[in-house]
Amino acid sequence: MRVLAVSDEVDQALSYNPSAVASAQLILACGDLPFDYLGSLMARLDIPLVFVPGNHDPDISGYRTSRAGLQLRAGIPVEPPWPAGAVNIDGRIAEVAGLTIAGLGGCVRYRDGPNQYTQRQFGRRARRLAATQRWRAVRGRGPIDVLLTHAPPLGVGDGEDAAHRGFSALHPLIARTSPELLLHGHVHPYGVDTPDLTIGATTVRNVVGWHLFDVPARHQHDPTDVRHGS
Repeated sequence: MRVLAVSDEVDQALSYNPSAVASAQLILACGDLPFDYLGSLMARLDIPLVFVPGNHDPDISGYRTSRAGLQLRAGIPVEPPWPAGAVNIDGRIAEVAGLTIAGLGGCVRYRDGPNQYTQRQFGRRARRLAATQRWRAVRGRGPIDVLLTHAPPLGVGDGEDAAHRGFSALHPLIARTSPELLLHGHVHPYGVDTPDLTIGATTVRNVVGWHLFDVPARHQHDPTDVRHGS
């Protein structure tokens, strides 16, 4: 599966002419990008898009799909702000384009605003996601291929300042769910190459800007970067 992963930094040239990423089969977005930019990439490439929100994104909590297929918020039909057809994976697990993807958006709370959590709050969210995966496993569903987050794990690619500190709860979540790949944004490299890191057997990758890479078949994952931009 050829994946285009994007986060935090808009590349207008890519939006106008996505020929450099025309081989992508799936877009994974790690937050802090305008929805119109994501919609443009999705429409021009004509491929699915899965995303989690960042701390500079609007509050997108509370949306749900009714049995009739209507999008609801507080029980009232409403169009969500994200691109039509995009999958909000925040706090969820879904199978999209042959990959099993889980997501937890947001960053460590450092000021007022949506999509920010204390370590304890995020820990509760992580435990709920782990419980969802245990339930899936009991029902014979496969393991998580990609864990999509906005902030990185604590001590693994995060920053030293309060705004860019990582989440401690991602460590036990990874231990319990064993994703092959964790993709995150939030920490801007400002032109400096960011090597892949690891937690156990899980590869942790900062995808600020855009990255195009292959995710091989399940249980044979060895993600290799073939293109990087910001």
